[in-house]
Amino acid sequence: MGANGGGLALPERLRLPVCFLGVFACYFYYGILQESITRGKYGDGARQEKFTFALSLVFIQCVINAAFAKLLIRFFDSVRADRTHSWLYAACSLSYLGAMVSSNSALQFVNYPTQVLGKSCKPIPVMLLGVTVLRKKYPLAKYLCVLLIVTGVALFMYKPKKGAGGDDHIFGYGELLLLLSLTLDGLTGVSQDHMRAHYQTGSNHMMLNVNLWSTLFLGAGILFTGELWEFLSFTERYPSIIYNILLFGLTSALGQSFIFMTVVYFGPLTCSIITTTRKFFTILASVILFANPISTMQWVGTVLVFLGLGLDAKFGKGVKKTSH
Repeated sequence: MGANGGGLALPERLRLPVCFLGVFACYFYYGILQESITRGKYGDGARQEKFTFALSLVFIQCVINAAFAKLLIRFFDSVRADRTHSWLYAACSLSYLGAMVSSNSALQFVNYPTQVLGKSCKPIPVMLLGVTVLRKKYPLAKYLCVLLIVTGVALFMYKPKKGAGGDDHIFGYGELLLLLSLTLDGLTGVSQDHMRAHYQTGSNHMMLNVNLWSTLFLGAGILFTGELWEFLSFTERYPSIIYNILLFGLTSALGQSFIFMTVVYFGPLTCSIITTTRKFFTILASVILFANPISTMQWVGTVLVFLGLGLDAKFGKGVKKTSH
């Protein structure tokens, strides 16, 4: 994939700082906005409400992503012809949508550090899918990295029982939604790889078409379920949320563009290291800004997860297919 596939042509010495700061700033603020929107309290006293409109939130995010991708194609990527079949985009958008809706919905049940850590465990379903379905063989380093991640997640999720009346859970609705989101992320990755391999699909065209199909599906969904009218009523009662939602969509679109730019200029390894570092600091910010309590054991688990992700990015990429 050439440099023209990612958008702006930057001087070589500026590429890494711009990509790093772009990804870091956009997704750092994206995380703060996401937690503020989905876990914030609206109203006073007994009339307090919570934001429960995950479909509407992702709908707006997809509209902004699609508009942003269209601008990128119009001004920076107009030469590239797109030959990818529409049904592939439609299929990819279903798993992409499901992953985002599940991830946002999970925040109604778990705190943001748990959500970020859960979403950082993508190597686990990818490896399971590779071994069981695609018959792939992975190097020993890959297994050790995934073992570190699993151990870290287990330490983070473990909550000692406080007594008979405690309502603590180890695995509930939030964790189930994160597991679903991870699985769908894996399917999205598989379909995107297929498009790149067989149709040389450009990142901007992929961003545009997947988000357009997602907008179509979600638009039908929020109309059919009646969520649209409830969401509009909610924004009428609390108009200040509109600003945060629009910023949320904009940081998502900008962040995606910087990620694609990083992959084009430096490859997936550098991109993985940048995004992993960003996630760790997002958890730190969530603990400080939103007073999400994390125990010593959970911090140990968090460090193990990100250590596993970092080592996986560096040493765990080699993969060989079986001979049959």
